[in-house]
Amino acid sequence: LIVLAVVLSFFTTPVFNVVLLAISLTAMHEVYAALKLQTPAVYLGVIPMTVAVFFLDVHSVPFWLILYATAVFLGVCVIVRSRTLSFLSVGGFMLFSAMILACFYSMLFLRGAFPRSSDALYFIVLGLGIAWGGDSSAYFAGRFWGKHKLAPIVSPHKTVEGAVGGVVGSALMALLISVIYMHVWGQPDSAVIDLQYYLLVLLTGAVGSVLGILGDLTASAVKR
Repeated sequence: LIVLAVVLSFFTTPVFNVVLLAISLTAMHEVYAALKLQTPAVYLGVIPMTVAVFFLDVHSVPFWLILYATAVFLGVCVIVRSRTLSFLSVGGFMLFSAMILACFYSMLFLRGAFPRSSDALYFIVLGLGIAWGGDSSAYFAGRFWGKHKLAPIVSPHKTVEGAVGGVVGSALMALLISVIYMHVWGQPDSAVIDLQYYLLVLLTGAVGSVLGILGDLTASAVKR
């Protein structure tokens, strides 16, 4: 939490972009290793594109030129290393990389979408809270009440009870973060904060938790 607070204190500065870049490249390298590509050029080749995502206007010509050049470069890698480099593995690497970049770029998008930076920070913390609340609740619910396996082949330690606990925990964490934010910083301009809004927050937390569980299972399937 201390590290998160320090990072978010630089939210309106380029330092925040650098942090997102570093996290994205680390996550993409994890995918590269999990898919056992063993071709460093594939990973190195996507670094310029990743830098462009966080430091160039995504609607600009230079950004799209870099994106196109990356696609061409990866195609050349597949051609040159056709006997040892699987096109499907490269495709999987790019799919997961795109998901990672979309996730972390969304934080920059939020930064420019609200007049008040505190509102953008609220939604970022809300997303993180849904993930952390779900993981923690799933762990304890699975530990104390878990009996029925959720996906034993892919992830033998996950249980149905843990998943239910995770969904409930995420929903409650989303509600807690929203209540605290609205009472401390006040509601955003022109926003209507009522019972309907908080019900929507609960639903968002539950849906986010389900997506998180599916993401965990997908990552486990890839590693196996």
